[in-house]
Amino acid sequence: AVLKEAVMDFLADNGGEVIGNVSLDQFPGHLVRDLLVATTRRNEGDSGRDDDFTTMRVSELRRKLHEKGLGRNVDGSREAMIGALRSGAAES
Repeated sequence: AVLKEAVMDFLADNGGEVIGNVSLDQFPGHLVRDLLVATTRRNEGDSGRDDDFTTMRVSELRRKLHEKGLGRNVDGSREAMIGALRSGAAES
């Protein structure tokens, strides 16, 4: 998840250069959401709302899971971490 996040940050930061030099014909559709998250985070800054899990970095999601004691039963995917945090928040 961290490597994928770093790649998406690179794409968001270097979009013009990437578009000019890389064919995106085979870009997997399921990565579009991750690219939009990286772009949104870049435009809005890393300091989003504390309860807006969708734009948090993977490291922030893991830290929140650990703080709430939810990290043990969650795989490393962004979606699973967000789901666990939302479920944990709903139960509180």
